[in-house]
Amino acid sequence: MKARMDRSPYRTDRSLRGRVVVVSGASRGIGRDIAIRAGADGANVALLAKTDTPNPKIAGTLAETASAVRSAGGQPLAITCDVRDPDSVAGAVQEIVAAFGAVDVLVNNAGALDLRLTSALPPKSFRRLLAVNVEGPYALVHSALPHLRRSSNAHIVNVSPPLNLSPAWLSPHVAHTVGKYAESLLTLGWAAEFASIPIAVNSLWPETTVASTGMMAAMGEDVVRSQARSTQIMADAAHALVTRPAAEHTGQFLTDAEVLRAEGIEDLCAYRLAACDEDLTPNFYLAAAPL
Repeated sequence: MKARMDRSPYRTDRSLRGRVVVVSGASRGIGRDIAIRAGADGANVALLAKTDTPNPKIAGTLAETASAVRSAGGQPLAITCDVRDPDSVAGAVQEIVAAFGAVDVLVNNAGALDLRLTSALPPKSFRRLLAVNVEGPYALVHSALPHLRRSSNAHIVNVSPPLNLSPAWLSPHVAHTVGKYAESLLTLGWAAEFASIPIAVNSLWPETTVASTGMMAAMGEDVVRSQARSTQIMADAAHALVTRPAAEHTGQFLTDAEVLRAEGIEDLCAYRLAACDEDLTPNFYLAAAPL
């Protein structure tokens, strides 16, 4: 269960109406809610995911997200796209531009999670982590860049963590960490490379555990909800971030809570699924989360 949008404390006059927003990994979880929030403004929302076939173990499909975006007031475009395949990515961007004529916002949300130790994780699984978490965002930005250049307020958001080089975050799952940190390095590099255009490039990361579909499938819904916030907090934070002026807000590693507090929202209880703030668990790669 996610927090209902109409109960969210986040309010703003800034809008994505008429803008073209691309969200990868849009069939469920954080990506789904980011897409719906954009749709609520009347945005054109391109939804990318590897498959539209229902998975008996994990709820959510592209068709279901498209329906939710349409119900929220947006214009969805659902595209089956494997971000590991550059040709699939290039074809998806061509389809988006053919349908909507532009790309204004790109949210690299698709991600792979594998926390196994080196001894247990074969090289082919490491390649998958890099393909989804690094090569996928790179391919999407590469293909969308000519169109982002023409936007009046272009934003790229990588759902990736701040760079925390403590060995404590590397030794338990070095392969996964290397992939996510490489995505964060893309944020730093692109922010500098595209600053003169300008295209804003930022990383956004949950301050606490969020009740994403994947996390609940891996750990159990009751376990996750007992320590988490809803995915709506990431959707509201992403909306706040990509509606700011691109030239003034780039090259940052931000948590969802930091973004919303900058919007003047100090009380985040509406997003909390856990019984109390003390039960919230800081997310991966954050030394501590001020709750």
